[in-house]
Amino acid sequence: MADGTHLSRPIDPIIDNLADWPAEKTIFPLKTVQIRVLSGIHPVVTGHGDEIAQNWAGEIAANPALWDGQMLFEDRISITGDGLFAEAYVAPFSSFLWWRRHSSRQQGRHIFAYPVLESSDGALVAIRMGQHTANAGQVYFASGSFEPMDLVDGVCDVEANMRREVREETGLDLADAEARGGFHASHFRAVVSLVKLYRFALTADEMVAAIEKNMPVAEDKEIAGAVAIRSADPEAQRYNISMLPVLDWYFSGGSATFR
Repeated sequence: MADGTHLSRPIDPIIDNLADWPAEKTIFPLKTVQIRVLSGIHPVVTGHGDEIAQNWAGEIAANPALWDGQMLFEDRISITGDGLFAEAYVAPFSSFLWWRRHSSRQQGRHIFAYPVLESSDGALVAIRMGQHTANAGQVYFASGSFEPMDLVDGVCDVEANMRREVREETGLDLADAEARGGFHASHFRAVVSLVKLYRFALTADEMVAAIEKNMPVAEDKEIAGAVAIRSADPEAQRYNISMLPVLDWYFSGGSATFR
């Protein structure tokens, strides 16, 4: 990625206020989202390079299919009014894997976007990750970390990321769905989920069939199947923990104003 796509640190750097946010594992609305990328190296990488390398050696020994690609790794996040603002660096995936294994997570933040796929018959459709991935066997909405390709003038295009991830992992096109409302968010242990609801004209069974038909021809074969979700039962699938607040919110009627 060319240096010109980075922003130098602004005169008014973001003051991280995660400790003052709404309670963990709850869903709350956002009017705006801005994630800007700074030049330089993430403090986690500069401070823990040897530990990251050692952990990565163990990760790929256990799963040789892992790839140490570049991602956006956030450093500071703030909610000001109804907007979420964040500063990130381009960093190796290995640094994020090391970070998420540590309980304190004092340095670093992680933000990703959850396009919530809703069927015409009122179910949600998610994917089950393949055994060769970093989240093997977990069920969650088609999504992925922000990458350098998601940047426009140094700012992350969150909706472009969602379109790309859904298309790559499921073959579905968010352009064929109706966006229901704006962004919502949830957070847990310094990981922030950006949630947006997309309603398709297909039934849940039709969406699952379309995804499974796409699996053999998908360029990046990360998923092991598709799942139709019809309740907030946390034991129904092996859900990633970030799914649970979204399911509670949706099936308790939190999204009813969007329908």
